Amino acid sequence: MENENAVSIKLPKVAEKEKKKETIIIAPHPDDECIGCYSVLKKEKCIIIYPGDTPKDRQEEALGLRKHIDIKIQMFQMNIPTMFLHENSKFYFPDPVYEIHPQHRMWGSMGESLLRMGLDVIFYNTNMNAPYIHEVGNSTEKEDLLNKVYPSQKSLWEYDKKYILFEGLCKWIIE
Repeated sequence: MENENAVSIKLPKVAEKEKKKETIIIAPHPDDECIGCYSVLKKEKCIIIYPGDTPKDRQEEALGLRKHIDIKIQMFQMNIPTMFLHENSKFYFPDPVYEIHPQHRMWGSMGESLLRMGLDVIFYNTNMNAPYIHEVGNSTEKEDLLNKVYPSQKSLWEYDKKYILFEGLCKWIIE
């Protein structure tokens, strides 16, 4: 029986002129991009892909991120557009090992597949239980952003400051 939530990946042939350098964050839930990739969002103009089945109220919150961070594109869909699947793209996926939420692990395993195909993939963690977590430089800024953009999720970080205080990115080396 085929899993209806499974995502298939096949690398297309992309013409050289179409191979733009892109930074792409895969966020299984709106707020994951800020919790796990805050430093990336502050440094780079990113493309963010959220699942297409994200509830409308959460989509509206996520789109509000543009008021505070310079975002290139935000998309709600179940697959990564083929135009991004090339060696000039850098992907940020949830960690397939240290994340515990099933959607994070599913998307993280897709990231692992892309990594094994030779694409540039970095893993991030949102529950802050990975051994590569470090303290965020300006956690007050991160907390302010999360409170402004995602008020419906405030109870996550209101009393548990790990979402605000820490972040972690991990690059796997596969030979």
